[in-house]
Amino acid sequence: MTYEKILHALADDTRRKIFEDLRSGPKNVKALSLSKDVSRPAVSQHLKVLERAGLVQAHQCGTSRIYRLKSDGTSPLREYLDQFWEEALHAFANEIADQQEVEK
Repeated sequence: MTYEKILHALADDTRRKIFEDLRSGPKNVKALSLSKDVSRPAVSQHLKVLERAGLVQAHQCGTSRIYRLKSDGTSPLREYLDQFWEEALHAFANEIADQQEVEK
């Protein structure tokens, strides 16, 4: 999965809330729709987007699909954002080195 798909999936408020709800554990569509102002079919559509982005996975349990977060689902996004963090740290280290040179 690419970080772009993850960013797109989490850009929507409802999908982000569904994603956050799954942090507390696996749930079916009915449970996820209880605290949302959207229908069960709409929650199902949002879950499909999250699943295509690699953020959630589902398994069949009787007539229900149970959704849970994928443990490595946010890895591509973290790797992407880490690049910026590393650049910021390098810039900070260079600035400190430059200031130390000026002080000498």
